[in-house]
Amino acid sequence: MAPIRIVGTGSYVPPNVLTNDEIAKRVDTSDEWIMKRTGIRERRIADPEQAVSDLAKEASMKALEAANMAPEELDMIILATITPDTSCPAAANWLQAKLGATNAVSYDLTAACSGFIFGLSNAEQYLKNGQYDNALVVASEVISRTVNWGDRGSCILWGDASGAAIVKKSDTGAEILSTHIHSDGSAGENLLLPGGGSATTPICQESLEKGLHALRMVDANKTFKVAVKRFAEACEEAAASNGFSVSDVDLIIPHQANLRIINALAGRLKVPTEKVFVNIEKYGNSSAATVPLALDQAVRSGQIQPGDNIILAAFGGGLTWASAFVRWE
Repeated sequence: MAPIRIVGTGSYVPPNVLTNDEIAKRVDTSDEWIMKRTGIRERRIADPEQAVSDLAKEASMKALEAANMAPEELDMIILATITPDTSCPAAANWLQAKLGATNAVSYDLTAACSGFIFGLSNAEQYLKNGQYDNALVVASEVISRTVNWGDRGSCILWGDASGAAIVKKSDTGAEILSTHIHSDGSAGENLLLPGGGSATTPICQESLEKGLHALRMVDANKTFKVAVKRFAEACEEAAASNGFSVSDVDLIIPHQANLRIINALAGRLKVPTEKVFVNIEKYGNSSAATVPLALDQAVRSGQIQPGDNIILAAFGGGLTWASAFVRWE
């Protein structure tokens, strides 16, 4: 069987920029305070008429172009998001229609910030068992619409973005050597978006007043420690599963949650910071979209070269954590 490879990547961020100074006009904060806590200077915000599938379409078209494929050639579409256009149909269904991917089966996947790597793992298994020959894995979030502007600690984090990859059975491209996914539902309340689920319906004035339709973190300090631990374990698992140590890896592309978490990850793994891709200063935390956005930027900027060993790693609500080991060719 031909190896499972990434044969094209793409990404998209909305043009609207929201800076820390602009946030400081509506929240008791400052650029200095936000930068010190998060490493974020600005983030992108979708236009009011843009939904998750609109952002996903832009990233997907770029990935298809890079793979030299037409939408009609797609066998499946997996869209990772926690902010779908609608509860029904799935955002992936809207995306399928907008792409004109008439021959693809499409579905959403919910694994918060780990969603893109969970999607890669799903696609890998379908391709390995021979059911499909290719897949579009895309992560897209319009997470700015879940912001609670009364929560100074979290409203500063979020931005909107999308990123995509074409995965295919092929003799050329970047080989996915392994994927690793994990979850711990007992800690699910640490990062929570209650509104819209069956436990918080119907939507009413009371649920709005309680802030149940906004993303919230419970015990950020505890989440920080768990995130660093699980991040590091995921990276070590990906390397060890392929006969490497983390020090052998050329580039780690982590979920862009918070610069302090990323720096703590590098310290725990004892890898130099130049081996860890960071773009959080410009884009903030876009949940599932951060990893494919960073991957596409690293590819297009030439930071990833043929022969490089890459680890993708993420940690998110659920709790979920995941990694993938990719050899770039």
